Amino acid sequence: MDVSQRYSEAWEGFWAATSDAPGEAIWDADPSLSAGPHSELLLPYADAALPVVDLGCGNGTQTRYLATRFARAIGVDLSHAAIGHARRADPEGVAEFAQLDLTDGDAVRALHERIGDANVYMRAVIHQSEAEARPAVAAAVATLLGARGRAFVAELTPASKDVLRQAGQGPDGPPKKLRRVYDHGLKPADASEEEVPELLRAAGLTTLDSGHTVLPQTEQLPDGTRIDLPARWFVLAVG
Repeated sequence: MDVSQRYSEAWEGFWAATSDAPGEAIWDADPSLSAGPHSELLLPYADAALPVVDLGCGNGTQTRYLATRFARAIGVDLSHAAIGHARRADPEGVAEFAQLDLTDGDAVRALHERIGDANVYMRAVIHQSEAEARPAVAAAVATLLGARGRAFVAELTPASKDVLRQAGQGPDGPPKKLRRVYDHGLKPADASEEEVPELLRAAGLTTLDSGHTVLPQTEQLPDGTRIDLPARWFVLAVG
């Protein structure tokens, strides 16, 4: 299956309207708060000599960091505009970037055939995917891992909705970066608590380690504290 035209256009519109400034997207946190600590959880299980594929890479902030920890880093995103941002932010070619619809099984398999078994980094992709597309996203992780790769997957939990509601209770409503997410028809924290682990199991993935965390954002609550969205993380292998 492919994602719906509405969903594809929502992401294309979001990234087309986003500047190249770091942190302009609400989830574009510094890698010291994201891919850095996440790599420390993944690397005890992963072969860093294998490539790492950053699924839903956006403007490539985390991908460029992952290139310092793995032999090769490839960022993929549904949005052509996002890939444009990522390439402009990486003039030295530290990482590689390509447009990819994770629900296109043939395209995912072609990537695996091209690069071989790979590690996967996926931060907050399933929860905002269309419900009918989520099994295919989980399956894409398994396809890219093959026998030797390991994955780090972090997804927002429903508790994030409470934080987002709190963020919108300021006198002016949601802060600017969060409002842009809603204005483009994107739906954060849309998966249930048990849906994500069930999807991962159904895709043939085994959990090697897991825990609870938060995904820091680049906006603040009305009281000035940073928006930290509750999430669960999983280190995964096929089988």
